[in-house]
Amino acid sequence: MKNLLQDILDWSEVWVLLIPLIFMLRWKTQLPYLKPIRIYIWVSLFLNIAINIIWRFKDNFGLVEGDFFWSNNFIYNIVSILRFLLFSWFFILLGQPFLSRVKKIIPLLFVIFLIINFLFFEDFFYTWSFSGKLLSLETGLLLLYCLQYYFFVLNEEHSSDKRPPSFWVVTGLSIYVVINFPIFLFYRAFIKQFENFAVNIWDITNISFILFCLFISKAFYESKH
Repeated sequence: MKNLLQDILDWSEVWVLLIPLIFMLRWKTQLPYLKPIRIYIWVSLFLNIAINIIWRFKDNFGLVEGDFFWSNNFIYNIVSILRFLLFSWFFILLGQPFLSRVKKIIPLLFVIFLIINFLFFEDFFYTWSFSGKLLSLETGLLLLYCLQYYFFVLNEEHSSDKRPPSFWVVTGLSIYVVINFPIFLFYRAFIKQFENFAVNIWDITNISFILFCLFISKAFYESKH
């Protein structure tokens, strides 16, 4: 039973994406700012399937250390980049005037960081671990986006107490980045010194991702009204 629950949690990066996907297909919203979220769901589903297949079946495929697909860490790097760019687009499409210019500049600075970091400091396809610099920067910047969203909402007068779909997206994203920022920041150190702890702490990341997807599902549900 314990092994079954662990398998369910290990594969949560895949199956939980089916929940917002069902809501997204059931209620096809016309809200422009949800377009990046729809793309994110499809792209993440495809890439997370690849991540889990490599992790679970690489030995069955006869792969050994040094083979290109022996590690799935480079796919985590791809997911991180696409998640940041798509959610940056989401926040820009919201059209909130607060820090509007900054929100357009940050993705450009992020791309410059990617070029410099992976040209001179890290190997994008490094097999020992995903890029802690990349994932921690991504979650830190997304947290900044979330905070400015809440700051704007708190200072804006509303005639209704009903939360818009964007609120649920940002809430789910906030939970995910707050939990995972310190994990991503120190993950390489954990792997070096406390490997079992590093493996077990990934369960927390999976649980936060489940919550993230449930909040996105709520956003698609609310968009039908």
